[in-house]
Amino acid sequence: MEQNFKNHIRYYTPHHFIFYPVMLLVMGFCVGRSFDNENRLIWIFLFLAFFSITLLSFMLRQHYALTLQDRIVMQELRYRYFATTGNRLEPYEEKLSKGQLFALRFAPDEEMPALLEKAIAENLDPKAIKKSIKHWKADNQRV
Repeated sequence: MEQNFKNHIRYYTPHHFIFYPVMLLVMGFCVGRSFDNENRLIWIFLFLAFFSITLLSFMLRQHYALTLQDRIVMQELRYRYFATTGNRLEPYEEKLSKGQLFALRFAPDEEMPALLEKAIAENLDPKAIKKSIKHWKADNQRV
């Protein structure tokens, strides 16, 4: 499938469609049991335990993967910009947010320098940068 603005978000099936729905069902069961059972405190404690596990798994999964990928994306952008223009990207990085820079990764080499200048001049938000891309460069390895 060709990647574009409308379908560039990826889902991780074990987390998004198995683990989280199961945890929501378990937490719902705990809440339900806490209303019609004399062991209310145990069910509330179980709910809080499952909620904490779910929240922790979401935070850690996102944080570790995205932190590493952000560093890799920045290195790739710097390399691509240098390879296409002969100039370093670092002077422009201070003028753009991480979100704006990361949106540029979807621009092909031919479009990236001009889009970078446009993003700085017009202070485009990441979504506007992505929408400005004419020939989408897929990032199929992002988690």
